[in-house]
Amino acid sequence: MNNLETKHCKVCEGGISSLSIVEIKKQLSALPGWELDEKLNLIKKLYEFKGYAKTMAFVNAIAWIATVEGHHPDLEVSFNRCLVKYQTHAIGGITENDLICAAKVENLTQ
Repeated sequence: MNNLETKHCKVCEGGISSLSIVEIKKQLSALPGWELDEKLNLIKKLYEFKGYAKTMAFVNAIAWIATVEGHHPDLEVSFNRCLVKYQTHAIGGITENDLICAAKVENLTQ
């Protein structure tokens, strides 16, 4: 995963550029199932589980990652699914922070 899972997010309050589409796609190639939504300018992945308790355990683990990294995803949660979406809202685009967090979330299912 290009060591993304070992990196930490940098504070972003705007004023930086988003990554290029080429760079995003290159990094996503190491994150199975993650995809770029060019229309919404975000990355996302749908995770499916066997039951509510496993789904909520996953959501809580993501909440911990978000707290530690100071970078928070948008989550759509239902009984046995969780759609995880990352975008650096301060710039309305995708930064390395989004990819770092996606890699950490992906590690939860390994």
